[in-house]
Amino acid sequence: MNETLNQTQSMSITQAITSRRSIKHYDTAHKLTEQEIAKLLSLAMLSPTAFNIQHWRFVLVTDPVLRQQIRAVSWNQAQVEEASLLIVLAADLKAWEKNPARYWANAPKPVQDYLVPAIGHYYENNEQAQRDEAMRSCGIAAQTIMLAAKEMGYDTCPMDGFDFDAVSKLLNLPADHTPTMFITVGKAIKPAAPRAGQLDMSEVVIYNKF
Repeated sequence: MNETLNQTQSMSITQAITSRRSIKHYDTAHKLTEQEIAKLLSLAMLSPTAFNIQHWRFVLVTDPVLRQQIRAVSWNQAQVEEASLLIVLAADLKAWEKNPARYWANAPKPVQDYLVPAIGHYYENNEQAQRDEAMRSCGIAAQTIMLAAKEMGYDTCPMDGFDFDAVSKLLNLPADHTPTMFITVGKAIKPAAPRAGQLDMSEVVIYNKF
């Protein structure tokens, strides 16, 4: 136990990135502690967002019946129900207009005076930007969760294979919120398959212009 703890504590960012895989099969008997969940989410909440709006909302689905219902509208994927923790990352699409001064409450007044009005100027009547920013923010938070979980000794799987409308209804999401993805977290009982095929760097890295 101590050896495993020391290994996870000493894991580098590079190790977390290279060893993180999408895991589909989990130990159903394992549970995360409340302290572990709090640590994971506190790290996720350090993820950057445009204008510091913090669009993400982390819905922790712990009710077994609700897990079964969500699995039923997620192509019956077992990890939805069997992982230790199911996190539904939802985006508050209207976070930009909900008392935006609080996002800069600790900044110097000149910064507040500039940035708080700028939020409204940028997002008002621009629904595409509202959605794009929220999706980007949730994506960054999702990666933070997965890397933090790996450092803590846990495995994860990002998911978008589900009925978005059905999940919204099951979670009673407000009308101005939308699910962006799931993250399952737990202890793997079966390793991921070998990487299926990584593109060569020469195909995906472009300097200056296409």
